[in-house]
Amino acid sequence: MLLELDDCWTDEKIEGPTSVRRFKDSIHDYLPFGPTICAIIDTPQFQRLRHIKQLGTSYYVWPGASHNRFEHCLGVAYLAQTLAMHLKDSQPSLGITQRDVQCVTIAGLCHDLGHGPWSHVWDNMFIPSILPDKKWCHEDASRMMFDALLEENELELAPDDAAFVKALIMGEMSMCTKPEKPFLFQIVANKRNGLDVDKFDYIARDSHAIDQKSNLSLTRLIYSSRVIDNEICYDIKDANQIFEICHTRMSLHKRIYTHKTAKAIEYMIVDALTKAEPVMHIANRLDNPREYLYLTDHIQVEVEASKDPRLAEAQAILHRIRVRDLYKAVDFKVFPWHCKDGLRETFTPQSVVNAFKRLYKGRKTLKHVSADISELDLVKEEDANALGPEHVIIEVTARHHGMGNLNPLGFVKFYSKHNPNKGVEANPDDVSVTLPSSFGEIMLRVYTREPRFFGLVQLGYREVLRDFEIPPAPPSRDATTEPDEEGAGAVDLPLELDIGPVDAVDPLTPPADTPTASSSARARDLTRAVTVAGTSRGPGPRTRAASRRSLSSMLGGTPGGAVRENVFTKVPPTYGPRSPTRRAQGQKREREKEGEGTMAEDGKDGGGEGVLEGSSKEGDVELDLDLGLGSEDGGGEEERGRKRSKV
Repeated sequence: MLLELDDCWTDEKIEGPTSVRRFKDSIHDYLPFGPTICAIIDTPQFQRLRHIKQLGTSYYVWPGASHNRFEHCLGVAYLAQTLAMHLKDSQPSLGITQRDVQCVTIAGLCHDLGHGPWSHVWDNMFIPSILPDKKWCHEDASRMMFDALLEENELELAPDDAAFVKALIMGEMSMCTKPEKPFLFQIVANKRNGLDVDKFDYIARDSHAIDQKSNLSLTRLIYSSRVIDNEICYDIKDANQIFEICHTRMSLHKRIYTHKTAKAIEYMIVDALTKAEPVMHIANRLDNPREYLYLTDHIQVEVEASKDPRLAEAQAILHRIRVRDLYKAVDFKVFPWHCKDGLRETFTPQSVVNAFKRLYKGRKTLKHVSADISELDLVKEEDANALGPEHVIIEVTARHHGMGNLNPLGFVKFYSKHNPNKGVEANPDDVSVTLPSSFGEIMLRVYTREPRFFGLVQLGYREVLRDFEIPPAPPSRDATTEPDEEGAGAVDLPLELDIGPVDAVDPLTPPADTPTASSSARARDLTRAVTVAGTSRGPGPRTRAASRRSLSSMLGGTPGGAVRENVFTKVPPTYGPRSPTRRAQGQKREREKEGEGTMAEDGKDGGGEGVLEGSSKEGDVELDLDLGLGSEDGGGEEERGRKRSKV
């Protein structure tokens, strides 16, 4: 089938019925697509996205977050089509053709074709752990699946157009076989500032899925866009709306994408797939489009349903997810952005275990120092000896507004109605002087794979934390400084700070891209230097090494600032949590045993009046006792006392 150009159905010259199909969407209402776009939708490669959750494991936390990559890609295609048509109609001098509009729409539709099971769990966690030397991302798989889509479904697309679509997906103009309009590469995957229709859709869709009301107006932003000097600019009146998008992105990362329970399940899934890999050879399907076609979230069921005894360990981990016996988040702390390198070097599973074992070994001589250490005598020696690095997971996560620790508005150009053909960067007082002083942070979180080690892991982690000091903050960037490679140089940075062992990485759960600021982009610092007068704080509960610091030291204003422990997560070393399901099951079994014992005792007494028949009877007796009712003779009082002890 030859993929021809669809008619521009918004053209006033077109009258009568058209071949446009409209898809009902919960976010954008009806999505109109022509025959060519629909031909791509009606293929196995695109329909595969129905079986990949958009938010991955967040669905285990938010039952409403059940949407898939399928509807997200439809939404991105619609927004890409709308934005391209707006620029075509509002600025005829740009020379945008219907072919440009259609290629941009196809790129938006197919940009996530290559996502693996549970979205970013696959490419940011599992693949790096199995194939650490392989440079691979889901965009690479998207290009592979797009080629397979055209070939296996006999869809003919001009070679230049196919190369253009794949270049738009990657956001790399150099991949084109002929010159194309530069600003079109800022619609689907914007490497300049991250403001693209992919982000527009997933922010709106994910917020809706968790019932978070949003005041964002995507339609206003689309119709506010204007191309100036080959760059998409926005009306200065919408600067606050753009920052709201960046702030919402940060909020979603903090509350949903990096939720502690969702992250724990991600680590469990990766552990299960890693144990299943020698048997199932899952990673071998990576470069085979026919096998990759069936690589979806259903891989979990494939592992669970297998009768191969070699998959017993993987099945046991997946069973723990089913019964909510999850890895436990032991502790966490938030650090300034510039601490990322030091955190990776200092906090490792081995350092946490070593710190605990040192404390446990010297507990006799350190009893007077802290109540925590004195409680180590209550820890079972077999647990203390059994704790190893394999029981600990260290997660280091970068969370930001889209451009690392830099103000994202510094990468956007604006125009005004008085100068509609001049795009410039905004000065601080052109937008707001109440913007935050920092736009990024580093989250450190510690997990344990075995709940019985919860208190031991926390004690070891806090011992390492006591010796960690906040390094001095680097000098402020000037307006001409380019963002560094790992920090602000990427829009929607992957949340992991290092691709290494499973225990040391953290995946990007939400939709993301990794654009790099162009050489011409100037990162303008729209924030004012803020000096926070620190106030001396008292020492923490453990005084062996006093932890006195001010707020400014936590922000990096004071060299060598110590870090205070998180007072909200502290537990004793002997603490071992149980899942709510297992706790309820245990209580039910205890009640059943107690009821059986009570009925047996009453049967021995031979008194029919004293037999308790079920929970309703127990409730009646308890109510009778509370009201002080019963027989007035001595026998009645004795019988009532006997019943009270049983209840």
